[in-house]
Amino acid sequence: MSAPVPPQGTPRHPPRLARPHALPRLAGPGFLPTSPAGVEEFWADVRRRGAPLVSPDPEGSEEHAAVTYLWRGTPATRRVQVMPNKLADPRAPEGNLMERLPGTDVWHWTVRLRRDWRGTYDIHVDEGGGPGPDDPAYWQWLRAQRHADPYNSRTLPGRWSGDPVAYAELPGAPDAVDWEPREGVARGTVRDFQVPSRQLGGQRRVWLYRPALAARQPQELPVLVLLDGEHWQPRLGVAHLLDNLIADGRIPPLAAVLPESVDAGTRWAELTCRPEFVAFLADELLPWVAGRLPITEDPARTVVSGQSLGGLTAAYAAFTAPHRFGNALAQSGSFWWPDGPDAEWLTGRLAASPRLPVRFWLSFGEQEWVALPAARRLRDTLVVAGYQDAVYREFNGGHDYLCWRTELADGLVGLLSGKS
Repeated sequence: MSAPVPPQGTPRHPPRLARPHALPRLAGPGFLPTSPAGVEEFWADVRRRGAPLVSPDPEGSEEHAAVTYLWRGTPATRRVQVMPNKLADPRAPEGNLMERLPGTDVWHWTVRLRRDWRGTYDIHVDEGGGPGPDDPAYWQWLRAQRHADPYNSRTLPGRWSGDPVAYAELPGAPDAVDWEPREGVARGTVRDFQVPSRQLGGQRRVWLYRPALAARQPQELPVLVLLDGEHWQPRLGVAHLLDNLIADGRIPPLAAVLPESVDAGTRWAELTCRPEFVAFLADELLPWVAGRLPITEDPARTVVSGQSLGGLTAAYAAFTAPHRFGNALAQSGSFWWPDGPDAEWLTGRLAASPRLPVRFWLSFGEQEWVALPAARRLRDTLVVAGYQDAVYREFNGGHDYLCWRTELADGLVGLLSGKS
């Protein structure tokens, strides 16, 4: 069924691909102040409205809008760079530099986007004290000069204990209200534990979600294994989503177990198609959960889910342990892995293997130009291999938890309710 997994010494980065299409940049919008005299009134309006500013598409399309990111500079400000998720190419960083309105402290950058777009973004500000713009080290230094957007109160928790990250979403973006706690909804409980693991050599922290008791709760609960648990629960609060979906009857009451990824190095070591990690999930973690909750052993009612490397691992877990994981919910999966001669290794294994009793639910951002070629090849491979029930979706966004939140909800409903 499988071939030896590529060694762990393979490069820890995706393919180095340039952005295939230029960013749809626009000139400064007409509402910018036309003279220094109007600057204070302009910033007062921005403070009331919040940033970035959204205005009609100058080409007249009702399906698009102009999105303007702003920064109020100082006399020391040399450059300002805005980096919306996957609307920036690290290989062409100058394309994301704001322009300064002459004679003012207004820095601006405008892009044309479809009205269902959403994404997080960073702002980097050069106020001197570092290398000059012509220095080869300049762009790396500038990435470290991160600043919060003072005109945007909408933020998402940062990864790995980092600062919150600002986000923007246009009016047509998918609704994310299921993530907010609701009054009157029965709440499940979440506890964290240390689970011993011979496969991983030590203990691993996990979060265990137990649904609220309900008259319709089945004897054996379906199970969700959600990777990168340290972000999904303590930071994003996935328990609120599960509570709401269960209360609405969109998914059955389920148990969810969320293992920690520890740190970036451990994550790379374990979430790159490692048999020992799948053995931990299937042979150690799920039996541990069964000792605490009445969970099903039916793979058709068990979902393993992850994002990025976690998405790759979710698909690999279903491929190598279909007797335990009958559903793989992979978002922005790193199916390009590894970068090198064994590229797209898992896709090759799926193509060479008989169809398994597994359902795949895959979703990717339209802006993920590095991941999309491999993703689409995997989609086509699954069709040829007979996975006619596989679901493949592309959303208008990037490699972004802001997008993955709503995609996770849709995937759980689709896989656990039979809807697609």
